[in-house]
Amino acid sequence: MEKKIRVLIVDDSALIRNVMTEILAQDPEIEVVGTAPDPYAARDKMKALNPDVLTLDVEMPKMDGLTFLQKIMAARPMPVVMVSSLTEQGAATTLQALEAGAVDFVTKPTVDIQHGLSDLAHQIISKVKIAALASVKKRTPPADCTERIKALAAQSAMIKTTDTIITIGASTGGTEALRELLEVLPPNTPPIIMTQHMPEQFTKSFANRLNELCQIHVKEAQEGDSVLPGQALLAPGNYHMELRRSGARYYVSLNQAPPVNRFRPSVDVMFRSVARFAGGNSLGVILTGMGNDGAAGMLEMKQAGAFNFAQDEASCVVFGMPKEAIKAGGVDKILPLQDIPAAMLAHLKMLAPR
Repeated sequence: MEKKIRVLIVDDSALIRNVMTEILAQDPEIEVVGTAPDPYAARDKMKALNPDVLTLDVEMPKMDGLTFLQKIMAARPMPVVMVSSLTEQGAATTLQALEAGAVDFVTKPTVDIQHGLSDLAHQIISKVKIAALASVKKRTPPADCTERIKALAAQSAMIKTTDTIITIGASTGGTEALRELLEVLPPNTPPIIMTQHMPEQFTKSFANRLNELCQIHVKEAQEGDSVLPGQALLAPGNYHMELRRSGARYYVSLNQAPPVNRFRPSVDVMFRSVARFAGGNSLGVILTGMGNDGAAGMLEMKQAGAFNFAQDEASCVVFGMPKEAIKAGGVDKILPLQDIPAAMLAHLKMLAPR
């Protein structure tokens, strides 16, 4: 018999602890080994029970979830799924938790929590299972990017003009991967459009956070936004984002067609539209994430003349989406995350008119 995934649930609400226990107990591959009402009780139970995955409420008395998470990641890194409220403040704190090393998060409904959580049962079970597979490393302070930024700026000065569009897809672990990739890019980087699997209340906060950290302008996409150099557009949660072209102008279009590969926004939907409207004038990047979203679309991009990168297994939190894209034959180059920005710019330099 396969070893079960041992889960410890940490939440100050007895109701949520009970509902989460019931949900996770539905899956034969998961065993809830314990629950705790606060981080102090959780710390003792972690030592005694040695769980594989922790679900952790963001807002708790005595010590908030974020502070506890930071302590865990410094002392005993392990897969953590945050349980967050659907508020703006909840979104901001959850993004900080992902920066601090949480693998993923689920959002609890604001009303009728018991039924609301039950409706999310599939998602909760799936995220705990993905977290159990995640590669969680000890958090090191973010490296000083100054030298890399200078080197990439010098490299990008040679690009002159290129109408190439960069398109990036990511899922589990992607918020941090996108930050690492984007924050070193120079202000004259060609246009970027990107899809990260995330609910609608969170994509705006995430885009704003990236905008604070990056030299390029990052924003949550709106219907009809022009695709411009020095700017990255992030697909809004619950909307597919597609590239469109009108004459020489590229822009994005949003829709709420059914989910693809269980996701909306879907990376495949975006990549396919890029293959169709930009063809060889595009460069694709697929980052960490579970499942196969993006694999078929990336192959279509390659067949249309695009050049595509995939993040390597060692630097991924979950080597699912890149692995499937490589298997499908859509990837030209597999690289560690930190090498992708320079490789992208080197490729763009090669394409630029002399």
